Amino acid sequence: MRVLIIKTSSMGDVIHTLPALTDAAEAIPGIVFDWVVEEGFAEIPAWHASVGRVITVAIRRWRKSPLAAMKGIEWKAFKTQIRKENYDLVIDAQGLFKSAVLMRLVKAPRAGMDSATVREKVASWFYHRKFHIPREQHAVERTRQLFAQALGYEKPSRRGDYAIDYSKFKLGGERDPYAVFLHGTTRHDKHWPEPYWRELCKQVVKQGYEIRLPWGNDEERERALRLADISEKIKVLPKLNLQGVAAELQGAAFVVSVDTGLGHLSAALNRPTVALYGPTSPNLVGTYGANQRHLLAGEFPRGDLPATDPVVMTALTPRRVWRAVEELQQETS
Repeated sequence: MRVLIIKTSSMGDVIHTLPALTDAAEAIPGIVFDWVVEEGFAEIPAWHASVGRVITVAIRRWRKSPLAAMKGIEWKAFKTQIRKENYDLVIDAQGLFKSAVLMRLVKAPRAGMDSATVREKVASWFYHRKFHIPREQHAVERTRQLFAQALGYEKPSRRGDYAIDYSKFKLGGERDPYAVFLHGTTRHDKHWPEPYWRELCKQVVKQGYEIRLPWGNDEERERALRLADISEKIKVLPKLNLQGVAAELQGAAFVVSVDTGLGHLSAALNRPTVALYGPTSPNLVGTYGANQRHLLAGEFPRGDLPATDPVVMTALTPRRVWRAVEELQQETS
């Protein structure tokens, strides 16, 4: 059986789809998935053994000049690739108008969530098979349930398994224990205050750990360089692709992360992760897996703490974060 998945972005959403493939592969031996994904996340689907072809799109680029893109070579090449195989089913795991339009390019039965539970109601108009997938559950469980109903098996009751081949990411030759701090995110109010990062860096170095700081843009790199001035045990990593970041995460003793896609990657790699949330809730889209600790700023009293930037993170102090790290280490040791 060959199935096409439409799940183009974001990084966390793409990662959250992997456990559904694991369930399907156990229920239907020999099933193969081809996957349509945004070019920036194309490395991720290939980490799962049940994925055959990874078909990239560049919607984020194309929408800047949509008319030119529709007439361009890349769009024609994409249509050729997506029509190359005869599929038994196409699953829209994205649930958006744009993903539903992409699946219409394929001559195969189309499946997705019904109008009451899909992310954009208009998307359900494109599906031949529609399934009611209750919203009040984590995104991983929603996707697992969609695949189970679309492919005709019972969703396993156990926690989902990303089934990533960890051997792809081993660095080798590591001697000293280190932590990875995922300090970059897209929204300002999701950031943890830089003075808090500085204080946590000092505490972690004091405990004998090295710290590694990945970055994705100039602003994140500048912040990483400022933090690295604290100690020679703090290392600013070079510019890395996703596989490179995954290798660094896989070797970490623990990870501290803001609400960002790389935090979901850390969880998928089964790393002990303390994830920090301010304006958002992890209940439906937080890091998912073993060895995860979610800290919500709103659950701690602010008292007379001076306001930070962003102010929503004020109550989530370095002391509280370090305590969570220690507790998580005790649980996983």
